[in-house]
Amino acid sequence: MRDEELIKQIKRGHTEYANELIKRHYSSILRYCAWHCSDPQRAEDLTQETFLRVFRDFSQYDDRGKFRAYLYMIAYHLCIDESRKPKFYSLDDDIGDSRDYFSEIENVEEINSLLKRLSPPQREAIILRFAEQLSFREISQITGIPIRTIQSRVRLALAIMRKEKP
Repeated sequence: MRDEELIKQIKRGHTEYANELIKRHYSSILRYCAWHCSDPQRAEDLTQETFLRVFRDFSQYDDRGKFRAYLYMIAYHLCIDESRKPKFYSLDDDIGDSRDYFSEIENVEEINSLLKRLSPPQREAIILRFAEQLSFREISQITGIPIRTIQSRVRLALAIMRKEKP
């Protein structure tokens, strides 16, 4: 069943279809949130908050646009809000566990290193375009930025990343 059909069923009161919608999009929203914060648990929290907001404000979704873009728009705003919050770190963190976790993702560190060299708008465009494989139109809908601007940001970001790559 397509997203639009699931949404119609949910709006008719068949809430059991919500689980299918969550299963379908959860991993991609989690991955997107993980790009925005270094804490896997916080990424999980942001993902859950995304779905809570979707279903809490379900009446605001008007069925004209793609549900996927609507979902990413909510996640985008939550991640932006999260990035503006002051950061607090626990002194009780287990460093041993962190080392094991990070030793498995050396390539991700290289990618993150390159992404950190980009401006925040360029970084956002690259993550949405390549990590989340969204179209320029979907990125425009999510961010509210014109398609040509998104294309320009991606083009410039790729040029910077190619130049900076060791």
